[in-house]
Amino acid sequence: MRFRDHRVVGDILELASRYRDEGADELVFYDITASPEGRSVDRDWVGRVARVLDIPFCVAGGIRSVSEAEAVLNAGAEKISVNSPALADPSLIDRLSRRFGSQCVVVGIDSGRASEGYRAHQFTGDPGRARESGRDVLQWAREVQERGAGEIVLNCMGSDGVRRGYDIEQLRAVRAICQVPLVASGGAGEIGHFAAVFREAGVDAALAASVFHSGAIAIPDLKRELRFAGIEVRP
Repeated sequence: MRFRDHRVVGDILELASRYRDEGADELVFYDITASPEGRSVDRDWVGRVARVLDIPFCVAGGIRSVSEAEAVLNAGAEKISVNSPALADPSLIDRLSRRFGSQCVVVGIDSGRASEGYRAHQFTGDPGRARESGRDVLQWAREVQERGAGEIVLNCMGSDGVRRGYDIEQLRAVRAICQVPLVASGGAGEIGHFAAVFREAGVDAALAASVFHSGAIAIPDLKRELRFAGIEVRP
């Protein structure tokens, strides 16, 4: 399991502004310790981010109720994402979808390979509390769609931070049963990895963090190369 040795890479508002200016289509903000610590994401910084962004952004971190989700959306986020709280209480997805519409509800799945397939993990932001949830990823992906999730972010934990490419095999397996937008996460290390995941796994979007934070890949260069490769990207 990866998800270790997190580093501070910069001020959240500065990074948000930078990625906005570089042409990012959408940003995702994870408060990775919120669920393990039993708290919800701090809405103050959500409002500050909303004031500097004119692109959609999604917020995740310990959102356990409709009221907490409403506070985040009212602060300016376009979407909320749930992971560990949904594994603990799957009906949360139903309640969020009924209240806000499926277009606002993203379910994140932290997936690890196991002898019997792929297993969903909880509390991955805290090495001391991270654990396998007991749920099969493919079954869980089906269930969250039935409950009203409008998007799934599949983070393939074995690839995360390694920069050797997305887990195409695993993403293909989820793509085959996924009727909502599927976002690939974990493994991007070079521009070719993005092209491969779109072509070979058929995902709707690809998420990355460290390669952008470090400057290893510039978003304008990535979009230009993807367009040259015949992959549709937003201007």
